[in-house]
Amino acid sequence: MYLKELSMMPGVSGDEGKVRDFIRSKIEGLVDNLYTDVLGNLIALKRGRDSSKKLLVSAHMDEVGFVVNKIEKDGKVAFLPVGGVDPRILPGKVVQLKDLKGVIGYRPIHLQRDEMNTPPKFENLRIDFGFSSADEAKKYISIGDYVSFVSDYIEKNGRAVGKAFDDRAGCSVLIDVLESGVNPAYDTYFVFTVQEETGLRGSAVVVEQLEPTCAIVVETTTAGDNPELEERKWATHLGDGPAITFFHRGYVVPKEIFQTIVDTAKNNDIPFQMKRRTAGGTDAGRYARTAYGVPAGVISTPARYIHSSNSIIDLNDYENTKKLIKVLVEEGKIVEVVS
Repeated sequence: MYLKELSMMPGVSGDEGKVRDFIRSKIEGLVDNLYTDVLGNLIALKRGRDSSKKLLVSAHMDEVGFVVNKIEKDGKVAFLPVGGVDPRILPGKVVQLKDLKGVIGYRPIHLQRDEMNTPPKFENLRIDFGFSSADEAKKYISIGDYVSFVSDYIEKNGRAVGKAFDDRAGCSVLIDVLESGVNPAYDTYFVFTVQEETGLRGSAVVVEQLEPTCAIVVETTTAGDNPELEERKWATHLGDGPAITFFHRGYVVPKEIFQTIVDTAKNNDIPFQMKRRTAGGTDAGRYARTAYGVPAGVISTPARYIHSSNSIIDLNDYENTKKLIKVLVEEGKIVEVVS
């Protein structure tokens, strides 16, 4: 498992290079062909026992983060979100730009009398890297530079805490499946996509290049079992196994693909759960409406607090996601049900 290494790397949408280089170093030699396309997607072919059909299995490399859009006279840095980030979680968070670390600043609470009940806006937040002037800051920072969260990776009591589990957990699962010596039923493309968090950009070109029969998107999804939420509002629950999606924003999983995933989990004694809330989207939605359209299933590791500086996953959920993906690839039934 490479979750720790992948989690601690910066890789905001559009700046996935370090993540891609790491993944490439781990899987070259395990696949029959490996290349990076013009958008930055890393595409690995593992030949199967039958080449008459093609399966695409993907996870996205990028994480939510920020981009510099102004350097103030006092050396502080204004920024914009890249992907969906709630500004309420940001004051006081440590962030990184290249080799620089800074803190996101906001007006101190004792000076916020008129703003106590109003959430902060990005336009009022600044990153403080310790510079005292714009001239000093501009020696190290440029408009357009990417900024990512900084977080430690911690494992305890069968759980893991860290940043960017969405979707570095999915990337780690795919590496693990390849390292396990997987023997695909059909030619299988393991694809690590870019720019998912900014509108499913990277996945749009994958289908046209590869023309797969069907796809499996390996994701990290909202748990929802937070203290303040009633159980009926949970999307998934940590510890109950990989989450199987039947519907999400912009996409309905074909019944035959959904049922094949469910039956495969049952037949192999792999615990699983349904994703019970339909908010959020994945690369599956893009696959379905690009070129001639490719039907896809979605399997996710549940995580609390995604799109923040720290998420929590259950490591058994991660392991069972890996088991389910491997069986689906080796049995090939998910490809065979597509007419």
